[in-house]
Amino acid sequence: MAWFTRQKPSVEDTPADAEKSVRTEGLWQKCEKCSQPIWRKTLEENLLVCTNCGHHFRIDATARLRMLFDEGKYEEHDAGLVSNDPLGFVDSRRYHERLDSMRSATNLPDAVISATGLLNGRRVHICALELKFIGGSMGAVVGEKITRAIERCITERIPLVIVSASGGARMQEGAISLMQLAKISAALMKLDEARVPYISVMTDPTTGGVTASFAMLGDMNVGEPGALIGFAGPRVIEQTIRQKLPEGFQRSEFLLDHGFLDAVVKRTELKNFLDRSIRFLAD
Repeated sequence: MAWFTRQKPSVEDTPADAEKSVRTEGLWQKCEKCSQPIWRKTLEENLLVCTNCGHHFRIDATARLRMLFDEGKYEEHDAGLVSNDPLGFVDSRRYHERLDSMRSATNLPDAVISATGLLNGRRVHICALELKFIGGSMGAVVGEKITRAIERCITERIPLVIVSASGGARMQEGAISLMQLAKISAALMKLDEARVPYISVMTDPTTGGVTASFAMLGDMNVGEPGALIGFAGPRVIEQTIRQKLPEGFQRSEFLLDHGFLDAVVKRTELKNFLDRSIRFLAD
């Protein structure tokens, strides 16, 4: 019975080895693909890319901007834009309550950060979607911020980069979210007429209405290695056409082989790749 009534040792009685094991918690991370444990600091220094198999972990929008802009410095635009729940939508909870909780969790007003700064000394505008904010879904705020970014690029004649990570249009805003597809696409047509470069970077995942609009409309469409890119999910497509699909048919490497992407670029090489591509397109 002593085994059931045994008391936990006090801090004074805790062995030194046990204290060391507590201090090392969180210092290692297991790769989602190869299951190799990686020293957390090494992983961060490698931009959250596995040093063993090259698997690209998902990163948030703020980290993405710090990675691409020189010295991690940038000027954010339209940070005050927030959704006002136009439909009064309710599913498992009220939409405005969901928005409040997402803002608290991510410290962002909505699912995109719009910013300007220097990329290898050249002024560029970058919009980065945040997957943690309701799946990076595109509602009225995302559509408006990206459209304003495009108009700003036309006025200032600076290149545009959009980094996508999204599940598609935001269902809680219904047809209003779907209108953003046409709105952004029309603005990108004006950007093209102004001969200002636009590069689309698709990360894991990029799906739904985002893929069906601005993500596939770049002068160059680039994917990160292993990224899921498509409109509908594999299961939905298989059930619709009643055919078995090829393995990995919605991954970036497959899309590159079949002409849907112009390049698949490792995260560690992305900044210099964007710099070379922009110079080629702009100069």
